[in-house]
Amino acid sequence: MQKFSKIVLTTFMGQAPDWYKYSVLGALILNPFILLAVGPFITGWIILIEFIVTLAMALKCYPLLPGGLLAVQTVFMGLATPEVIYKETLANFPVILLLMFMVAGIYFMKDFLAFTFTKILFSTRSKMLLSLMFLIAGAVLSAWLDALTVIAVIIAVSVAFFQIYNSASYEERVPGIADEAAREQTGREDLENFRGFLRNLLMHAAVGTALGGVSTLVGEPQNLLIGNVMGWNFPDFFFKMLHVSLPVFVAGLFTCILTEQFKVFGFGFQLPERVRLVLKSQADEDTKKRTSSDVFKLWIMGIGAIWLVIALALHLAEVGLIGLSVIIFLTAFTGKADEHQIGKAFEEALPFTALLVVFFGIVGMIHNLHLFTPISDWALSFKGQDQLNAFFIASAVLSAISDNVFVATIYITEAQKAFTSGIIDRAQFEQLAIAINVGTNIPSVATPNGQAAFLFLLTSAIASKIHLSYFEMLKLAFPYTVILSLAAYYFL
Repeated sequence: MQKFSKIVLTTFMGQAPDWYKYSVLGALILNPFILLAVGPFITGWIILIEFIVTLAMALKCYPLLPGGLLAVQTVFMGLATPEVIYKETLANFPVILLLMFMVAGIYFMKDFLAFTFTKILFSTRSKMLLSLMFLIAGAVLSAWLDALTVIAVIIAVSVAFFQIYNSASYEERVPGIADEAAREQTGREDLENFRGFLRNLLMHAAVGTALGGVSTLVGEPQNLLIGNVMGWNFPDFFFKMLHVSLPVFVAGLFTCILTEQFKVFGFGFQLPERVRLVLKSQADEDTKKRTSSDVFKLWIMGIGAIWLVIALALHLAEVGLIGLSVIIFLTAFTGKADEHQIGKAFEEALPFTALLVVFFGIVGMIHNLHLFTPISDWALSFKGQDQLNAFFIASAVLSAISDNVFVATIYITEAQKAFTSGIIDRAQFEQLAIAINVGTNIPSVATPNGQAAFLFLLTSAIASKIHLSYFEMLKLAFPYTVILSLAAYYFL
């Protein structure tokens, strides 16, 4: 029996630390007793906190395992139903399509992206300028494209850079140092600085997606939801948000400069000169080796990228379907005809897709138990400007721990009810819509579970390689969260 217990503990959750395994098992055992003792409402909040902890421990064990067990348990405990989870999943089906096909489509453009961003990387030695470029690129692109797509592009580029450096020998990484111990020490320092450099650029770009996403009707899924309720078209939405989105964007630029200048909150890592030389050497070698066939493939990928931007900007179809068209075009014209070659493109996104459905299960529990109702009732109890501030704060706090589309749905529905009931007028209704949109977009950068793009970054292949943990993301996001939230609150 003891031997069997050891086998179970060894295989359960794989290589996760024993203390974490015991914690998960303990939570699963205690949750039913907590339900009996304090009822479903408090139990729901406890399970929500437990789920957030599984996200925080993403580098110890992929959250699909412990988080999935918690989600399944909520169904067996009657806190959520399969029907509610299915409804939440169906409502977010465009996001699932995006993850399945768009991320895979980006995979087939990785050579073109690596080529393009290598040129950008070597265009300047200024880390601050590079940081601003990544922030602005993230903002501009996410105002027209989906934030997940933008992050997928940046991740693909970062993975390419890291693989180039990681595959180089110590002699290539640290030339001119005869002493073996000194060479290894210098190599480790360069690697840590390179990891920090990539963490910085990824976080600047990720925050940029929130800055751009808040400003347009198509920037984030909840924007479209709010716009439809309010009857706003693209120009209406842009100009309604401009008095908040523009100063918040400027505040984002200021924060980027501030963090890089003073090297605070984990920012300020420079690209080591030796790492730059390794990347430059590989880029030069790739250029020399590039055949006419390789050049043709780069052109095809470039055409695919142009089609992607145009199709997304004009919203010719659902984002996922556009991604599928990119896969078809690129595989056909670059000769990726083998099923196993194509299959590799889906390896990155499908685990996260499964995790996202688990997340929708937790959101279903929140919806089923009305966990956020007391907070929305509190926000509606205020009048005038105080009501705007309350809606902003409530949206901000809940979006940082839950799905921002779900939070926006709750609050815009409550605001609409108040308007149709004559409790508030049209002008106040519009101001509340702005407060909800800004509240669900900007402060949600505080945590990785605040936005799908941030969660995707946390659970991506690059995160473990560059030591981008949940708590590291919290630290890096902190100055942005504080400054952007204060700016948004002030200009509401």
